[in-house]
Amino acid sequence: MASGHTMMRCGEYRTTYQADTTIFPTPMSRYFAVGSVILLLGAPALLNAYYLNLLIQIGYYGIAALGLNIVVGFTGQISLGHAAFFGFGAFASAWLNSSLHIPVFFSIPLAGVMTLLVGLVVGIPAGRIKGLYLAIATLASQFILEDFFARADWFTGGSYGAMAAPFTVFGYTMNTDQRYFYVVLFYVVVFFLLGSNLLRTRDGRAFVAVRDHYLSAEIMGINLNKYRILSFGISSLYAGIGGALFGHYLGYVSAEGFTILLSIQFLGMIIIGGLGSVMGSLLGTAFMVLLPEVMEGVVNLVGATSPDMTQALAYVKEMAIGLSIILFLIFEPDGLAHRWKMIKAYWKLYPFSY
Repeated sequence: MASGHTMMRCGEYRTTYQADTTIFPTPMSRYFAVGSVILLLGAPALLNAYYLNLLIQIGYYGIAALGLNIVVGFTGQISLGHAAFFGFGAFASAWLNSSLHIPVFFSIPLAGVMTLLVGLVVGIPAGRIKGLYLAIATLASQFILEDFFARADWFTGGSYGAMAAPFTVFGYTMNTDQRYFYVVLFYVVVFFLLGSNLLRTRDGRAFVAVRDHYLSAEIMGINLNKYRILSFGISSLYAGIGGALFGHYLGYVSAEGFTILLSIQFLGMIIIGGLGSVMGSLLGTAFMVLLPEVMEGVVNLVGATSPDMTQALAYVKEMAIGLSIILFLIFEPDGLAHRWKMIKAYWKLYPFSY
């Protein structure tokens, strides 16, 4: 069956290269994206704090997951230290606000820039090594930054952690879920549009060329070292922004939350959503955030007849996440984004099968 990505309805045609590389391949996809954003604008008036909390989590984790997808899914590199960059962004924004008295409005993007610089330094080995050696190098960066978080009291508050002030704009404090949701939604829209645009640029196409066949890319004149390091820097920028939003939402940042386990969860998000897919990054993040909530509901339902299940709730949540990653790798390696394209293709071709 043809994929939905390559199919166009009768009457839809493209006559220029710019039209062929547009962000939204069809008018329907553009209407769907705009309609989704308009619908989300009304979410604080329709949803309670619990559901808004889940949407906010999907937002800041989704931004960080898209950054990891740029380096893993689009450039073909591997990174096992994404949680450390996520944490660095959270600490950096809190430090800029508390020590240098920079408003949170500016400290969040500045924290992203600081994390980008750290990512460029850590990404230097990516220009020389690949595969298992690169995986070990990024794993080492995870532990180096974790150790930095524990020792740099001036930056992170050490074992006590750091306080993160609430987001304020024009004297209006975003200190509730209903208000902070709009801050996260703004960053999600901006950074997902930037991510989509990046892949339409010369640099974005170079990332894909490096991933698909590095020898061919080098023959075409693409500087492999430059684009491998650049992908790590951009990935870290996204992680830093996501981490800063996370820190100011919680109001407190502690090093215990940025371990290797979170790095694996980020990898799970992009595997389940679909490697090399912007939309898949958001779908995978939503799956990983909502799955523990669904499992808690199931365990509470079963717990009425089996109390032991309630006591094992934490284990069931972790097991469900690990099992989902394994099942997706076996049965749906292209992730939820590919499944969504297949569903669209089915309805375009209905009632014919191909």
